[in-house]
Amino acid sequence: MLVLDRIAKARVKKTAEKRAAGQAGPPLRRIDGRHNLLVKELRRAFRQGEPTPEGYFAIEGVRIIDEAIRSGCRFRAVFFSEAAGERTRHILPQLSKEVEAFLLPDALFQSAALTEAPQGVAALVHLPKHGELNAVISRDTRGPIVVAAGIQDPGNLGTILRSAEAFGAGGVLLTEGTVSGWNSKVVRASAGSLFRLFTARIKLKEAVENLRAANCRLIATSSHNGTPISKANLTGRIALFIGNEGAGLPPAVMRELDEVVSIPQKTLVESLNAGVAASVVLYECLRQSQQRCPE
Repeated sequence: MLVLDRIAKARVKKTAEKRAAGQAGPPLRRIDGRHNLLVKELRRAFRQGEPTPEGYFAIEGVRIIDEAIRSGCRFRAVFFSEAAGERTRHILPQLSKEVEAFLLPDALFQSAALTEAPQGVAALVHLPKHGELNAVISRDTRGPIVVAAGIQDPGNLGTILRSAEAFGAGGVLLTEGTVSGWNSKVVRASAGSLFRLFTARIKLKEAVENLRAANCRLIATSSHNGTPISKANLTGRIALFIGNEGAGLPPAVMRELDEVVSIPQKTLVESLNAGVAASVVLYECLRQSQQRCPE
């Protein structure tokens, strides 16, 4: 987090210098037609929840775009609604002049954005960390690799991503059946962590094979059965599998894993939700790692 703090301070300083020099970021151009190519690209990226052919994703909201800027994301274009007014204009001076910036009528902006009450600013951004399987698996990191295996609820996946960054995970793999990491609700729930984590899509069977080949210990979570996390060894090179909210991990996959860990809880509680369970186990991984190798 110290590195991110330094980056944030450097960006604030750079923005102040640009304002002092009279630079106002990219020029703002008005668009009234819904057939503009970039507006169509924004609309399609929002609805598909996947990158465009050029590798850009759609994001929306003042806080999320501020986080994308702070995280060093490369912007293709930024879109403002007329109603957004001055509360979003602080964004422009922080962007390179090569970024295209557009002012849209409110109805046109709302036709592209997915939220019921959009905040009046959206963007197409590129993340070099996304989609690099080798970057997730091969990185020299103390933190576990998280495998989101069939996580369907956007709030759960966003929470897993946020906790993965907070507790030092090495990256997150998203398997088949898992909601898109670029679903707008996932992006909001991740609170910017998605911009800074290494993530990749992969088949669950391939995830097991690749992680095994990378000498990871493969660990599953369970509601009540398994080694209590306080007694399990969660240090070293591990991969933490978080299964589907209702069905958990497939039995065939469970048989391939090295250990099952559980979170002690009251017997009347059926289970924690996937986001909370992942967060608790990730915290325990960090706690054990710091005990073993204090920084």
